[in-house]
Amino acid sequence: MKHLWDIKAPNEQSVQGITQALGIHPLLAQCLVNRELIDPEEVRSFLNPKLADLAAPELIPNMGPAVQRLFRAREKGEAVVVFGDYDVDGITSTTLLLDSLNSLGWCIAGYLPDRVDEGYGLTPDGVANCLSQHSPDLLIAADCGTNSVEVITSLKEQDVDVIVLDHHQAYEPHPPAVALVNPWLSPGTEGRFRELCTAGLAFKLLHAVVKHGRQLGLSEFKQYDIRQQLDLVGLGTIADLVPLTGENRILAVKGLQQIPRTHRVGLRALLDVAGIDGPVGSFEAGFQIAPRLNAAGRLQSAMRGLDLLCSVDPASAEELAGLLDRNNRDRQRVEKEITHQVLDTLRTQFNPERDHTIVMGDAGWNIGVVGIVASRVQKEFYRPTVILGGSPNGLRGSGRSIKGFDLAAALKECDDVLDRYGGHAMAAGVSMQYDNLEAFRERLNEVAKNKLAEELLQPTLKLDGTIPLHELNFGAVQSLEALQPTGMGLPTVQVAVPKLELNAPVRWMGADKQHAKLSVTDGQASAEVVCWNAKSDPLPEGRFDLAAQLSINLWRGRRSLQLKMLDWRPAA
Repeated sequence: MKHLWDIKAPNEQSVQGITQALGIHPLLAQCLVNRELIDPEEVRSFLNPKLADLAAPELIPNMGPAVQRLFRAREKGEAVVVFGDYDVDGITSTTLLLDSLNSLGWCIAGYLPDRVDEGYGLTPDGVANCLSQHSPDLLIAADCGTNSVEVITSLKEQDVDVIVLDHHQAYEPHPPAVALVNPWLSPGTEGRFRELCTAGLAFKLLHAVVKHGRQLGLSEFKQYDIRQQLDLVGLGTIADLVPLTGENRILAVKGLQQIPRTHRVGLRALLDVAGIDGPVGSFEAGFQIAPRLNAAGRLQSAMRGLDLLCSVDPASAEELAGLLDRNNRDRQRVEKEITHQVLDTLRTQFNPERDHTIVMGDAGWNIGVVGIVASRVQKEFYRPTVILGGSPNGLRGSGRSIKGFDLAAALKECDDVLDRYGGHAMAAGVSMQYDNLEAFRERLNEVAKNKLAEELLQPTLKLDGTIPLHELNFGAVQSLEALQPTGMGLPTVQVAVPKLELNAPVRWMGADKQHAKLSVTDGQASAEVVCWNAKSDPLPEGRFDLAAQLSINLWRGRRSLQLKMLDWRPAA
């Protein structure tokens, strides 16, 4: 799909100021300014993140009562259970709390709900099964629970206290938890800490717990080093697609650095099966480690992922990592099959003038992968997309939106045909009866038709500037490594490279010859361009401008500039 190109005009005064103050490359300075990093001291902190710059954890709403209740449980020897989520953020935050609090004297266990049989969050079935297995006095709801009023009220009536540790938006009335630790609760914070995922919040809770233990003069707390948990925080932060700004910048950088030297035999086994031997960046964490950890909860039980990260036996860790690797390959196969079914249907039935949204469901589709399928469909057709699969109680699925369309708010306008729904502006979950599928499709499409202007139905490429090919040398491209890790809130550098021509025939790569490799020149310099999954797309011809991401390719000891094509257009 062709994009609108939004090329950022350079702020030459700010770029020059940062370049001179910090001695960095002008291209890096330009990209920092484009990301609203202008003050030299702010830029210095961004480029050199330090744990010492993390704010005090007690500033997060209700952190104090949560710490007090935890220490009361420790004193009394009460049974504590962490009720997590089946995604990577849920698994890593649950592991962090189990590992740290167990070693610091708590009697603690973990529970992750089954995606199919129990569903997301504090569902009545999931909580009943958790209570049956663990009989807790205190339950920590990690990555869920903020709006679970009925279930937490029921737990209170059963004399089970609840601490909620969550980063999802909160709505009134709030549940009767002993502590609702959620950055969204305090408007006075002006958005502070709201970028944190639950793994980040768990790290902040641990920090507060260790500080309190040291204030009490407890020896094990004086010796405890919370930095050993950063591997989990980094992994959860990257996988949960939270903005890599504010405290997340620090936690992501330090967390990714910690992963290769992790003490966890389970995580080491996962690195081995993923073939990772060396530094870990956002690609390795987000596209190699996280999918394998997620695969357990998508097709079978997320408890296998938790068991792996908590494992202390290398042999069992190796076995579990191998199982997750096989689960991931199965997940890829199932996902590919469903994606092909959806795309084959849409390519013959999709009408861009009529269809402002895409809603498809099938009782035979696996609900563990429909969110990934929705993301792929949304990317290809650029429409708010909801894909649903079969569950014991009807259809359940996931939605992915586009800029300008609040999916969670739109679902509220369809609530009479839905059993359950929730989420954010850009992503949401939904459950319904199969008989309501067509009504939901029509209703959501009507909502989008009324709220989405035509210009919002074409994706926009935000580009950091126009850079001639002959100016893209190794020094310029290497300087951009200082931005890593990139992701949500801190986008990868993308530029317009003008007035290019092909200077060699197109080469096709991949098992199905689905990827293209181009050689381009501007008359002064040449470079390689890769076009992923380009089989059905028109390739550049004549004289053209290229929108691309920049990288340095290392092949058999030889380094070369490589561009990843995002779009192209005829040169002016």
